[in-house]
Amino acid sequence: MDELIDIITKDQKPTGKTALKSEIHTKGYYHNTAHVWYYTKKGEILLAQRAATKTICPLLWDVSVAGHVDAGETIEEAAIRETQEEIGLAIRENELYKIGVFPCFQTYENGIVDNEFHHTFLVELNVSINKLTPQIGEVETLKLVSISEFKKILKFTDNNNHLVPSNKTYYQVVLKHILQLI
Repeated sequence: MDELIDIITKDQKPTGKTALKSEIHTKGYYHNTAHVWYYTKKGEILLAQRAATKTICPLLWDVSVAGHVDAGETIEEAAIRETQEEIGLAIRENELYKIGVFPCFQTYENGIVDNEFHHTFLVELNVSINKLTPQIGEVETLKLVSISEFKKILKFTDNNNHLVPSNKTYYQVVLKHILQLI
């Protein structure tokens, strides 16, 4: 889907301009995304496998829920909407625990230029994974991994073709925050 996105500056200030997502990624405009990481009190992390049809990192495992912030939408509204769309779970704003904003500036061989600011939230998963519905075209499948399994996967992420390798440092920061909550 080619949604309309607000363009921001490298200093995360609004420009008052918008562009289609396709243009955002071909011209490298700075923009916001919402990331929501789900965890359980038992020490599990919900990972989403990127759909096979994704143009970037297909079939690799990544954040539970992620998506672009639409034009005129708040970061929190985007996090709530993306959660509903990508895993079929309705949440409220007061469930979102923001851990920070993480710049992600990358250029891919297919010409996509990602200049994104990941506004990242943690949310406790209080339902069975069987109650979640992966969005076709976005999420191939979902799985819960233990903290120890996540650490093991993360340790070898540069060559295990499991997690998105360029996000290793980001994953480590997210893990640190999850450990503080469980």
